[in-house]
Amino acid sequence: MAEPNTRLANLLLRYAAPLSGLRRIPVLGDLLSWTSRKLVPRESLIWVQIQSGPAEGLWMRVNPRTGQNVQKGIGEPEVQQALADHLRPGMTFYDLGANIGFFSLIAARLVGTQGRVISFEADPEIAARLRENLSRNQFKHAHVEEKAVWSESTTVSFARVDPGTSPDRGLGHISADPPETGTITVAAVSLDQFVAANSPPDFVKCDVEGAEVEVFQGAAKLLSSRHPIVLVEMHSASNQQALLLKLSSLGYLCRNLDETHVLAMPQ
Repeated sequence: MAEPNTRLANLLLRYAAPLSGLRRIPVLGDLLSWTSRKLVPRESLIWVQIQSGPAEGLWMRVNPRTGQNVQKGIGEPEVQQALADHLRPGMTFYDLGANIGFFSLIAARLVGTQGRVISFEADPEIAARLRENLSRNQFKHAHVEEKAVWSESTTVSFARVDPGTSPDRGLGHISADPPETGTITVAAVSLDQFVAANSPPDFVKCDVEGAEVEVFQGAAKLLSSRHPIVLVEMHSASNQQALLLKLSSLGYLCRNLDETHVLAMPQ
């Protein structure tokens, strides 16, 4: 990734939202876009300190065009609050689909050095950034698994969404057969097989862009024997219906945190 002029990148980070309206003005918008690309390349990354919320004071390396919510600490507030409400020192937290690690960082702070964070991220480029963010904050009790989570341990096709559409490739997902354009082959693991050789989670956060049913198909033993707290982002109504039925049958009490996130608490 490019290392931009820090002052210019921070100015872009600060004013990207106000400037977005001007970019829609003919001629002026084109000029602004051309100028910003020349001064701060699209792939630029800068270190910022989070300003509020459970992650306040932590460091993340973000794209100055899209990192405003990360810097302000305001992304997905209901998820942040759920972590703050339920994570305690000494717990083990699994972050499925960790991306660059905003929630992994919060969890690492909350569980403390006696706890453990295991962050699963299939995209190699994003997994490298995730490691950087954890290292910068000296969270040695957090570990990155560069793998997808799936219904079985195998290899899968993973679609890396173009950075122009998703700057942090946050929309990357396991691809159907035949695979989509721009896919790579990655290792995948089921939670049941992973837990057989590793510390089981007390809390599982899952954001896997549509693969949530398959993920928990591969976690039947974990859910029935360990009953971790589960927080899932649902990416379709059918997935939500299937997972709510499954979790309810295992004795979980489920509630909606917002339009897309469900929190399942063991009873």
